[in-house]
Amino acid sequence: LDDVSPGGYRWTQAVLVVLMTLPRTLVELSPFIALLGGIVGLGQLSKNSELTAIRSTGFSIFRIALVALVAGILWTVSLGAIDEWVASPLQQQALQIKSTATALGEDDDITGNMLWARRGNEFVTVKSLNEQGQPVGVEIFHYRDDLSLESYIYARSATIKDDKTWILHGVNHKKWLNGKETLETSDNLAWQSAFTSMDLDELSMPGNTFSVRQLNHYIHYLQETGQPSSEYRLALWEKLGQPILTLAMILLAVPFTFSAPRSPGMGSRLAVGVIVGLLTWISYQIMVNLGLLFALSAPVTALGLPVAFVLVALSLVYWYDRQH
Repeated sequence: LDDVSPGGYRWTQAVLVVLMTLPRTLVELSPFIALLGGIVGLGQLSKNSELTAIRSTGFSIFRIALVALVAGILWTVSLGAIDEWVASPLQQQALQIKSTATALGEDDDITGNMLWARRGNEFVTVKSLNEQGQPVGVEIFHYRDDLSLESYIYARSATIKDDKTWILHGVNHKKWLNGKETLETSDNLAWQSAFTSMDLDELSMPGNTFSVRQLNHYIHYLQETGQPSSEYRLALWEKLGQPILTLAMILLAVPFTFSAPRSPGMGSRLAVGVIVGLLTWISYQIMVNLGLLFALSAPVTALGLPVAFVLVALSLVYWYDRQH
């Protein structure tokens, strides 16, 4: 709400943005929700002696955990579909609404973050996008093999004709040859874009808002053009790490239930569950950021902690099964 202003980002838009980002919040908090939901669900069964009745039919604690795990798999598959086709598109639209409205409140007609691309010895930056999603402030640097600057193009704006052709407007074109500098100006200039075929609006978004399809597409483009892609590869592997962490939390709910099966209330269990859930989420975020900082393997960074939690949860379930 700090960004709300009378002439730009209004409170009605702020409410809309919050509502549009709720699916993303649901996906990100899914491990926490799974743990608390498992504690409450199994706790109710235990309170009503239904777990005792189930176990009297020959079901072991381990088999009960496997049943909960199957339900968890269905839950994570549903969350994956929500993430891919609901959360990512809605979050991107919400960020576009916010950035456009905020820019208007600042008496500016541009929005978004600076974009850049590389194609061989050619480097391109776009300062921002206007309300129609067209580039504003285009700079093109072309270097020789010895890394000396061969030419520089500045365009006030550009019109995208198709995926690869831009019409630059208000062009200044500088060239350097044999120690001499020449300057050419023109109203319009056709240029074959170095950017991927993804919409520029999408490229201006943070990597954690991308769907799996968008991440795959963009990672492939970055690798083809020799640009760093570690941030996006890590974001892609997180899409798998998050469901595994959710399954681990569902398994952890089983020991919580059988640790005090005759407890009349579940307040203490929920309190401990909240602490465990928060510590797990914080640990995972720290691990991901450390992996990005130290350029660790993306699969190890994104999957290491979730897999470890699954093994710990399975060990606890097995131990409680043997004890009871």
